[in-house]
Amino acid sequence: MITINSYVKPESLEEAYELNQKRANRILGGMMWMRLGSGRVQTAIDLSGMGLDQIEESEEEFKIGCMCTLRQLELHKGINQYTDGAVRECVRHIVGVQFRNQATVGGSIFGRFGFSDVLTCFLAMDCYVELYKGGIVPLREFVCQKRDRDILVNVIIRKDVRKIRYVSSRRTKTDFPVIACGVAKAGEEWQVSVGARPMKAVLVTEKADGRNAAEIAEKLTEQVTFGNNMRGSSEYRKALAKVLIRRQIEALMEEC
Repeated sequence: MITINSYVKPESLEEAYELNQKRANRILGGMMWMRLGSGRVQTAIDLSGMGLDQIEESEEEFKIGCMCTLRQLELHKGINQYTDGAVRECVRHIVGVQFRNQATVGGSIFGRFGFSDVLTCFLAMDCYVELYKGGIVPLREFVCQKRDRDILVNVIIRKDVRKIRYVSSRRTKTDFPVIACGVAKAGEEWQVSVGARPMKAVLVTEKADGRNAAEIAEKLTEQVTFGNNMRGSSEYRKALAKVLIRRQIEALMEEC
């Protein structure tokens, strides 16, 4: 179990950042996965009093505060209309409503967990993270960076002309995914994110030309590395991913 020596609710991001530079200190998100770990935290840093639990929509983007819950994503009409329900689909299998009322968007993205449905789905969009010191960074770059002591403040989804679908395969309804795929048609390009490989999500692309869905899915899947764990072998995951990607491409081809 996690042991916490002291608890602080900073009045500013600068104060939170300074506290977070000590390795023994830790920022609290929803604490849904942290509490399953072990160790000692010298100071727990709570960002819940900074107004970072709102979703703001403009004509150009959605700005999602790091303390927004997965349940807020699930219920937000604007985001789900823009993504045709893909964001709602990516969170609805995550344990249950009680869990989604506590798990945060910031924790899901900053953690870069291999099993993260949220990271996989957002990676298939024109998405960015706003870091307190690091500024605004494309999510596709942030995923590849090493974890540091910066603070993720907002997640930004830029509105562009794209169609997106999200799909996952699970052994049971609320289990971690065996494989997860975000499939987007963005202009003349297919952008596909594959998560639960079981490594963290990766983004691959192919030109949207005259090839059929099966050919494109084959090429996309060949770009992804898969691994083994208790939920499935690399061969099984690759076969699943190929089928799931093909089906979503076929569906999007009918819409576009």
